[in-house]
Amino acid sequence: MSRRKKAISRTIQPDPKYGDKAVAQFINYLLRRGKKYVAEEIFYQAIDIIDQKRKGQGLETFRKAIEKVSPLVEVKSRRIGGATYQVPIEVRPERRFALASRWLISFAKARSGKSMAEKLAAEIMAAADGEGGAIKKREDTHRMAEANKAFAHFR
Repeated sequence: MSRRKKAISRTIQPDPKYGDKAVAQFINYLLRRGKKYVAEEIFYQAIDIIDQKRKGQGLETFRKAIEKVSPLVEVKSRRIGGATYQVPIEVRPERRFALASRWLISFAKARSGKSMAEKLAAEIMAAADGEGGAIKKREDTHRMAEANKAFAHFR
């Protein structure tokens, strides 16, 4: 983080297929080694798989999964008087989406399956149903914040 001035946030262009900025941002998080076309193909195939299994509810399922995985509070380390406290703080909306996307992608990678598109589709559907690794991660984050609620006054 720069000490001089606030970093300028870039505006993101909506994705070509759905015209949605959230989808474009998720594709950018999925990106590896600058291969945007590959990331787009993986995401669109995952949405097509969800469409087949959920009868045309692909994008809605994706939005629901992101909403359910997004954490509301997290803990941040603060050093006060020689002791380090885990202080619960609210999560900004941009970071909320970033964490949800990162968790969905990482738990999709960890799944056993054939292709990344199938694994991503399975993780998105599981998250939309309130199960899966990403949901567990969110609950762990909330549990940690709840356990350290006593240090909230150190904000």
